[in-house]
Amino acid sequence: MLQNEKKRSGVLQGLIYGLAPHTFCILFIVLSVVGATAATSVLKRLFFLPYFIQIIIGLGFIFATISAVFYLHRNGLLSWEGIVFKRRYLALMYVTTIAINLLFFWVIFPAAANLDLRTVRAAESGALAAGSQNVTVVTLAVEIPCPGHAPLIIGELKETDGVVTARYRGPDLFDVTYDAGRVSVDEILAQSVFQSFAARVSPQ
Repeated sequence: MLQNEKKRSGVLQGLIYGLAPHTFCILFIVLSVVGATAATSVLKRLFFLPYFIQIIIGLGFIFATISAVFYLHRNGLLSWEGIVFKRRYLALMYVTTIAINLLFFWVIFPAAANLDLRTVRAAESGALAAGSQNVTVVTLAVEIPCPGHAPLIIGELKETDGVVTARYRGPDLFDVTYDAGRVSVDEILAQSVFQSFAARVSPQ
């Protein structure tokens, strides 16, 4: 019974310290989905920080390590022997922290990139113009550090005049549907976001 409680505690701690660094990313996605452009314009600046992904992952491990130190100190086990004695609890906490980061970067963020109520509203209003001869699809390969940056790229593409829809299909590919009568591929590639994350037309 006590052993199960310790396992649950270790998992819970790992969840907390895995989630905490992603707070701003989660806010960015939620606000993007509901179309709160003013708020997202502030939060998206975080994605342009150098080594942003490493910072996020590092924060999770820093939080977990601080928690481990306090846990060991509270139980009078702040020593190498104490670490060995509590190795299962500590390992479970760190593994959970890693798993949460992988889940966000490789599952949640990519899925959220293609979830945007603005696209639904546009489709309902007939803005997709499915029968138009000018509607064209191009696939862009964008040098993003990880799938966690997909919502940023999608958001910037959808704000480009003439772009109808944009979908992420990983690991670095984006399918962009655009009105060739209003915008060209070169103009899409000239967007400011691609100065930070280089993009090119992909044959795929």
